[in-house]
Amino acid sequence: MAFLELYRDKLRHNHRFLANLFKKNNIEWGIVTKLLCGNETFLREVVELGEKEFHDTRISNLKVLKKLAPDAQTVYIKPPAKRGIPNLVRFADVSFNSDLDTIKALSAEAVKQGRTHKVIIMVEMGDLREGVMGDHLVDFYAKVFELPNIAIVGLGTNLNCLNGIMPTQDKLIQLGLYKQLIETKFNKRIPWVTGGTSVTIPLLLKKQLPKGMNHFRVGEALFFGKDLFTDGMIKGMRNDVFKLHAEVIELYEKPMTPTGEQRTNVAGIKPEVKESDIGRTAFRAIIDIGLLDVNPKDLTPLVKGISIIEASSDMLVLDLGDNPGNIQVGDLISFSINYMGALGLMNSRYIDKVVRN
Repeated sequence: MAFLELYRDKLRHNHRFLANLFKKNNIEWGIVTKLLCGNETFLREVVELGEKEFHDTRISNLKVLKKLAPDAQTVYIKPPAKRGIPNLVRFADVSFNSDLDTIKALSAEAVKQGRTHKVIIMVEMGDLREGVMGDHLVDFYAKVFELPNIAIVGLGTNLNCLNGIMPTQDKLIQLGLYKQLIETKFNKRIPWVTGGTSVTIPLLLKKQLPKGMNHFRVGEALFFGKDLFTDGMIKGMRNDVFKLHAEVIELYEKPMTPTGEQRTNVAGIKPEVKESDIGRTAFRAIIDIGLLDVNPKDLTPLVKGISIIEASSDMLVLDLGDNPGNIQVGDLISFSINYMGALGLMNSRYIDKVVRN
C-alpha cells in the first residue's frame, strides 16, 4: 500500500528558519495548514511546533485544530459561505472577508453565540481573486464598523494565487497606505496588515518588504522551502519534508509502444508514440497509486533511471529501462512531491500518512 511520510526533523528545521526570520523582523505569523486536509496525525506535528495561530480554508480542519490546540487562534482564509456561518463562528476566531452581507450574517451569528468574531477585510490588489476594490474600501469599512460583535483586526491581500501577479514593494506600500487611510478616517487602530504569504518571503529576505507589512501566513514555504520568485529553494530551508512510497505490483519487460487502434485513455489523453521506440522493449513497473490520488506531473522518482509513463485511475506505470537496480514486485519506489502533489495525496483516504523522525 502506498504511504506518505512526513519527516519531523525536517519540518522543525524549516519552522526554526521561519520563526527566527519573522522574530528578527518583528512580524507576527500563522501557519497555513490547508495542505494537510485535516489529517490529525500531521496536524499534531504542526501544533507541536509551538505556534499559536493556524490558518485554513476548511471549517472541518479548524475544528480539528481547536481540539488539538484549544488556546490557539484559528483563521479562516477565504470569504465564508453563508450556509457555513454557524460553524465558522464556532471554530474560527478570525475570517477573511470581502462581502458586506456575509459580514452582517457573521455579526448576527456572533451575537447569537455570544462571541466577538474578528474579521480581516481583503483588498483587491491586481490578482483578481477575492478582495474589495480600493475605491470602495472607505465605505465598506464604515458599514462594517457599525456591526455588533464584529472586530476588524486587519486588512490583507492575496497575490500570485490566481493570475500569478507577484507582490512588489509598490503594491505592498499601497496596502499599507490603505491601512493608514482607514485608521485616520475612523480614528480606529487596525493591528494587522497581512500582505505576507510564502511568495512574499523573498522580499523580506532581500530587505525589500515595506515596514507596514506586519503579518504573514505561511504554508508552502514551511513544508517545501520554496522560493516562488525563482521557482528554486530558499537558502537554508529543506524541500524534503514529505516523501511518497508506492509498492510495485507488476513488473515485466514489455514493448515500449502500444499496439492496436489508439484513441484517448481514461484521462482523455492520447499518449504520444515515438517512432524511435518502435520495436524496443523496457522493463515496466506498475505501482499502487493513480490519478485518484495524485497527478503524475507532481511526482519525481528518487531513483535515477526511472521515468513516469502514464497513469490510470488507480495505477501508475513506470519505465525502468534495463532495470539496473533489479527492482522486484513488492519493492517500494520513492518519490519527491511538490505542493499540489502533496495536496492530492493528503486528500486521498487511500494513502497512509506516517510520521518519521
